[in-house]
Amino acid sequence: MAVRPLSRPVEIYKHPLHKYVDAVRWLPPISALDRHAVLALFDSDCGSSSVEIHSFLNPKTDASSTSAMLTALTTWNPPSRVSSLKTTLIGHRPFIAVSTADGSVYLVSAHDAHTLVEIGAVHEVHACPVSCIDLLEGGSECVSVGEDGKVNLVSFGSSTVTNTLFFDSNGLVSYSAAKWASPNEFATGGLDFGLQWWDRRKPGSPVSQFKCNWAQGRASGIIHSIDIHPSRKHTCLAGGSLGTIFAWDLRWQHEPIIFSESRIGVGSKHSVSESEVWEVQCVCDGRSTSTSNFSSSSRMLPIMMCSEDGILAVLEQGMNLLVISDSQMSSSRNVFHFWFYIFFRKLMAVFAFPIYSCKRTENTSSVNSQFRPKVCSCLQ
Repeated sequence: MAVRPLSRPVEIYKHPLHKYVDAVRWLPPISALDRHAVLALFDSDCGSSSVEIHSFLNPKTDASSTSAMLTALTTWNPPSRVSSLKTTLIGHRPFIAVSTADGSVYLVSAHDAHTLVEIGAVHEVHACPVSCIDLLEGGSECVSVGEDGKVNLVSFGSSTVTNTLFFDSNGLVSYSAAKWASPNEFATGGLDFGLQWWDRRKPGSPVSQFKCNWAQGRASGIIHSIDIHPSRKHTCLAGGSLGTIFAWDLRWQHEPIIFSESRIGVGSKHSVSESEVWEVQCVCDGRSTSTSNFSSSSRMLPIMMCSEDGILAVLEQGMNLLVISDSQMSSSRNVFHFWFYIFFRKLMAVFAFPIYSCKRTENTSSVNSQFRPKVCSCLQ
């Protein structure tokens, strides 16, 4: 796959942390002048987990120092290790949904940047660590999935949190990713690069399914991340094992749109990465790397991805690969780094693609053997 150079300079800053970074997201703005990040951390020395709000200071474009830009403001301690983390605005207040290794889901309110308050929780709604949660945008509902084959809908009231078991495969099918498409529809993904489309108005089974029968000679893989852009609700973007990135268009369900893949015996000719693609995200903010017209629903939006081997890249349909970083930037095996990728234009600093990416490469065999989360690389 051909690689094209960056059209504008990139400033890269790193912040070393002494804890495992299990998840990280932007916190919806509390005020116009603030920028905060939510981190899910795990301290292997004492076996404790924490969810923290950190202030993020935008560095000066002429600064030569790579000093820390994160300042911890407040902490909330869940009883179990965090497996997934999402943020949203409900009304005018930021909320954080947290899933844990004991199968529970929590709702935490950020009254301000210095206060985290637990609103409520549903405990052990999964018989295993929750694989993924996703918050309904601007709403008060969350979908959770797990390897136990359960799909739960968690509702957040003003002072209560309730759970509804939407589907249970009794372990016959496991789920590793989920994403809302609309208030009534969502997608899930799991083993063998399979995707399922659900409609809450039609419970009992998926309304549509996609099975990987398009890559002969491919080893079995798993979906790690799903994204659905509001302007492309008919298209489900997925990333997973073996550098796989593809889109499933509900209008043409039998033929996926392949962006990256590694086939056995073929190598990486058509692959951005040969390792796990931990997260994919559609990008549509008016700052595309090309001048293509993305208003047409027949054309895919640009895609950002990050992988276990340290690759952060942008893919566009019909364009060469744009690599922002590669494995040369990977952290050492004993230190976890929290990376910031910030794009600067010539006249003013802008967040073209505000991203947090945290890489874990240590052997975690001695850390909480009941829960060994994957390398965490979050695009937000």
